[in-house]
Amino acid sequence: MTEVRLQGEEATVAYGAELMEQIQDRYQGDALIFLHGELGAGKTTLVRGVLRALGHSGPVKSPTYTLLEPYRLNGQDAFHFDLYRVQDPEELSFVGFDEIIDGPGMKLIEWPEKADHWLPKPQIELRLEVVSDAERVVHAQFF
Repeated sequence: MTEVRLQGEEATVAYGAELMEQIQDRYQGDALIFLHGELGAGKTTLVRGVLRALGHSGPVKSPTYTLLEPYRLNGQDAFHFDLYRVQDPEELSFVGFDEIIDGPGMKLIEWPEKADHWLPKPQIELRLEVVSDAERVVHAQFF
């Protein structure tokens, strides 16, 4: 497990870009990535960095209400899930969750614990910890 200290939003976005390089090198872009952390820990900010590294220039918002934001970037699919509001994992069948999880592409899942018994083991698990208003610690584990 690695630990990275991040000072501010820009550092979190930059770490996301570095992470994208590792995803490409280790998994050729096909990876299931879990992002754990309390509200405001920087999960979506980190996802923004990953998507920017893939070439996305628009806004990246947390799909809290839609559950899923799909992206097609430079010939690669990326799926950003936010399961925070999921009350019952059955809700995930409405967005084609099973087909996406079993298919190709990068899947970034915030709040995976809301559907842990539905999910396969991830290739990367990230735990974001709030240290202060400006500082975060990311604990990354690669499988």
